[in-house]
Amino acid sequence: MRLYSLSILYKGDYKVHLLKSSYDVSPFSFFQRSSVQEFMTFTSQLIVERSEKGSRSSVKEQEYLCHVYVRNDSLAGVVIADAEYPQRVCFTLLEKVLEEFSTQVDRIDWPSGSPATIQYNALDSYLAKYQNPREADPMCKVQAELDETKIILHNTMESLLQRGEKLDDLVSKSEVLGSHSKAFYKTARKQNSCCGVM
Repeated sequence: MRLYSLSILYKGDYKVHLLKSSYDVSPFSFFQRSSVQEFMTFTSQLIVERSEKGSRSSVKEQEYLCHVYVRNDSLAGVVIADAEYPQRVCFTLLEKVLEEFSTQVDRIDWPSGSPATIQYNALDSYLAKYQNPREADPMCKVQAELDETKIILHNTMESLLQRGEKLDDLVSKSEVLGSHSKAFYKTARKQNSCCGVM
């Protein structure tokens, strides 16, 4: 599970422009990183441009998923992640980042802003924090704990069944032993009664 990009954009009437972004292109070859980053920026702008205001959607691009949230006030956020990354966590992150951005950056600056002029530096820390969704999102953490508990219970049930099967074997062996013991006892008794008569 990995996040590659977190971007904040403004959807104007005619053009979408980037306000701030953060990238993690470390998994890519050093020589591909700038191209990959440009492609992520282009894809983010294109998806926001084609999304309606007040909408959330996820778009598959090769083995990646682009999650977009365009608010009614034209502020938009895009997360690019791999296909394994939980969709709910992406939209939680987008909602949190856009809300924080809208309170820290004046709305007047959005239409004319650019990455160089916008003073908002939290994207790098959010991108780093949310690399592990279980650590960043309480619901994922609870789900992971539930999954672990379910596995432990399943293993416990299997071990109980195995133990139960072993107990059944012992009980059946003791029943067999009991009948053999009874037969031995009877045979020994007959033998002893013969010896007593003489």
